[in-house]
Amino acid sequence: MGTKIILSVVALALVASAYGQKPTLELTFTAVDSASYVHLDSIKVMNRTQGGNNVIYWPDTTLTLGISPGDTLLYIGYSTFYPVGIQEIIQNMENFQVYQNYPNPVKDHTVVSLYVPEKGIVSIMVTDMPGRTVINAKWLLDKGHHSFWFSPGNSDLFFLTARWNGINRSIKILTTEANSGNAGLLEYIGSDNPGLQLKASSVMQGFVQESGILDAPEASQTYIFQFATNIPCLGTPTVTYQGQVYNTMQIFSQCWLKENLNVGTMIDGNDEMEDNAIIEKYCFNNEVDSCTKYGGLYQWDEMMQYITTQGVQGICPPGWHIPADEEWKVLEGAVDSQYGIGDPEWDIEWDTRGFDAGLNLKSTSGWHGNGNGTNLFGFSGLPGGYRYNSGSFQLSGYFGLLWSSTEYGSYSAWYRYLSFNYPEVRRDINYYDGGGFSVRCLRDN
Repeated sequence: MGTKIILSVVALALVASAYGQKPTLELTFTAVDSASYVHLDSIKVMNRTQGGNNVIYWPDTTLTLGISPGDTLLYIGYSTFYPVGIQEIIQNMENFQVYQNYPNPVKDHTVVSLYVPEKGIVSIMVTDMPGRTVINAKWLLDKGHHSFWFSPGNSDLFFLTARWNGINRSIKILTTEANSGNAGLLEYIGSDNPGLQLKASSVMQGFVQESGILDAPEASQTYIFQFATNIPCLGTPTVTYQGQVYNTMQIFSQCWLKENLNVGTMIDGNDEMEDNAIIEKYCFNNEVDSCTKYGGLYQWDEMMQYITTQGVQGICPPGWHIPADEEWKVLEGAVDSQYGIGDPEWDIEWDTRGFDAGLNLKSTSGWHGNGNGTNLFGFSGLPGGYRYNSGSFQLSGYFGLLWSSTEYGSYSAWYRYLSFNYPEVRRDINYYDGGGFSVRCLRDN
């Protein structure tokens, strides 16, 4: 591991608050990918309570700002990753090119990049080893480099052929294991053309990845950005809780349970949950097998264990908590291909937001009408349906509704809504005494 780069943020008093001098904090940052050192290009510090933000660019190391007790800060670390074959890209700037995918071989997904000399229609066909067409699509692309996510299907070898202006270019894509639950997906994710404000950078410049940490600091401390993703959480690959084993998933600086929580004693959907020292759950259609498949469904008060403080452990395992609304926003920004962490897009209320965060969070099977996701980051969002206010169960296979621990007003709370028929994520509210939703737990900082 190389020498660590430390970026320091010193929070000093700018003005005296009503409670006296604002505290002085020294916050230091570094970054890793798994356990290997990663260079930080820059850090954005956003005050999610008071508003405003500051950016530190390497090699600058110090930023002075005011912070009040209780302010929630969002730190976003940016680092550029350079894929294999970048010299090949630089040497072929005048001709139509398709570059070898990276990584190759592929397990879950890979990046395919191409260069278009002039604006025109580019058709991409993917065939498997027996010669069957898996994907056949067209895009109108401007001059420049363009990148695509490719998620392989049930084959050990694929041939990708791109055609522009009568010129064909082909590559072979190898897979480490066949994915029987996926027919193969190809998704456009970015361009380096001037004027396009896309999150994904071109392979010419490398891929700028971002990692977010949300905290309300009360004392000086060190933060470590994590850039690894789609792997079990470092040091905690599984969690055993209430007799069940849950897998974990690292998605940049957040560590999530990979499955919906399934804890408690099943009660009938017509009954209301009570504060009786017993964790209670609903199973879709009152069937135990539904809880095994999708996890339990919980009313908000029961999930929170009748505490209204956001970020509380609730019914989650020790060391884990119910994600707050702001923590869901960090996840959405981390997995969306166009809107990054901290983007105002994620603050939109009662509507779908983003570009493809929902698609990338959904599992690759089980969704109605070919509404499966890409599961690019391993979150494996499930269409568990929900328990309606009246006690009936609705739309398993169509929707997945996930609570947050953040209140909206005095009688409702925020939740997230994944759907079979759109790629975004909806942010909405539901009343405390309303339906039963799924729960996903987030590891404490």
